[in-house]
Amino acid sequence: MTFIQPQLRPAEKPRSLPMRVAAVVLAAGDSTRFGEPKQLAAFRGETFVRHIVAATVEAGCAPVVVVVGADAAQITLELTGLAASVVIHPQWSDGLGSSIGSGVQHVIDSATEPDAAILLACDQPFVSAATLRQLIQLRLASSKPIVASAYAATLGIPALFDRSCFPDLLQLKGDSGAKWIILSRQHDVAPFNFPAAAIDIDTLADYQRFLARNEKTSIRAEEFVKRAALDRL
Repeated sequence: MTFIQPQLRPAEKPRSLPMRVAAVVLAAGDSTRFGEPKQLAAFRGETFVRHIVAATVEAGCAPVVVVVGADAAQITLELTGLAASVVIHPQWSDGLGSSIGSGVQHVIDSATEPDAAILLACDQPFVSAATLRQLIQLRLASSKPIVASAYAATLGIPALFDRSCFPDLLQLKGDSGAKWIILSRQHDVAPFNFPAAAIDIDTLADYQRFLARNEKTSIRAEEFVKRAALDRL
């Protein structure tokens, strides 16, 4: 496991938060179905991975940990100048669970001792700093140890996990993601209404369709979700 710590530029000084919240961005996959590194796909002049990492920094999360694997060198270069720790995870092919564990372990080992951590995927382009601050505010208002995005009749990431949940996250194996913890502990979960989390960009065709509907227009994320659902019928 390798750590790379880019320097924070003055223009990117994070906002203060009412609690110490880390962020773990999952960017280790090999994008087999996409055909090229999906993390580096561009939307509105910015790659997916740079957008999501910049949003966490702007929201005031620290540390921001980006777990990379298959395309580590390219993704690391893409994040130059952002206040993020890049964790190169050699066992990324073991599955999503191992990548989550790698990122969470780095958060635990950090000197900041955060109260919670937000888990994010890099291919959710409508996640913003405001989205993440709302997750944190709901955690404070609800006192629930987990705040998960509610979309398409389910719960998932982006999701905030209290520090008390870290041992469960470290136990994830194979392709078991954080969704398993969320759904098995629903009594501990505060749902955060975020329909845009349903957007699924797995293939190049998904991406091209997404761009066609969003690059030239400013439709709301909810409308894109409705249209995408119709495409699957």
